[in-house]
Amino acid sequence: MDIATILGVMSAFGLVCLAIFMGGGIQLFINVPALMIVVGGTLGATMINYPLRDVFGVFNVVKKALLTKNVSNRELIKRFIDFSSKSRKEGIMALEDEIKDVKDELLKNGIQLTIDGLEPQAIRDVLETEVDFIRSRHQLGAEIFTTMGTFSPALGMIGTLIGLVQMLQGMDDPSRIGPAMAVALLTTFYGSIMANIVCLPIAGKLRTRSKEEVLTKEMTIQGIISLTSGENPRILEQKLLAFLPPNQRESFFRYG
Repeated sequence: MDIATILGVMSAFGLVCLAIFMGGGIQLFINVPALMIVVGGTLGATMINYPLRDVFGVFNVVKKALLTKNVSNRELIKRFIDFSSKSRKEGIMALEDEIKDVKDELLKNGIQLTIDGLEPQAIRDVLETEVDFIRSRHQLGAEIFTTMGTFSPALGMIGTLIGLVQMLQGMDDPSRIGPAMAVALLTTFYGSIMANIVCLPIAGKLRTRSKEEVLTKEMTIQGIISLTSGENPRILEQKLLAFLPPNQRESFFRYG
């Protein structure tokens, strides 16, 4: 998990919980009926909107996106330079031993296709199809959490209406007014928390991580095509450095 996510979780939840404790304790903000309305209603509405496999599958997407640490793009460039130098000296078949320890499936598959002798355009078509599916999975995950972030405040308002109706029906019994009012207020609170601290931030993080991962995958495809074409390591490096911001385009060969 990157530092921004950790700081965001700590500041968002930490400060809200601190304010709650300073105002009288967490027990005042725990209400089971309100939680059932907001959390249960949001999940139910989401499952109506999307297939069940997509709703449950999105949690694996979130886990990989938030907890998996991607290889830095400069490390990827250095790896391709090493691959290129070795393949030019010993032949492309020499990379077969190198890919045994590679964890990136796209990189491993691409180099294996190169070793198998496929044409560069055929390799590009195969790898770009895989990247398209990666992009689609991430977009679906972001879309589902955006939908949940839309539903949860609406369910909070529905809970508020339920609580107000219960309160008005129980005006003749003062003991029923408090619990009904608690449901009315806390459902709005839960809906706002679920939308603005959980669902929408996760959706935004998924979109950001998707862009980062797709950029890395596109670099990987370009590096594999350069390997297949037998390009000079310096030329390969310059093509991959073009994917990075100008302040990160420092050549590795200046120190070689």
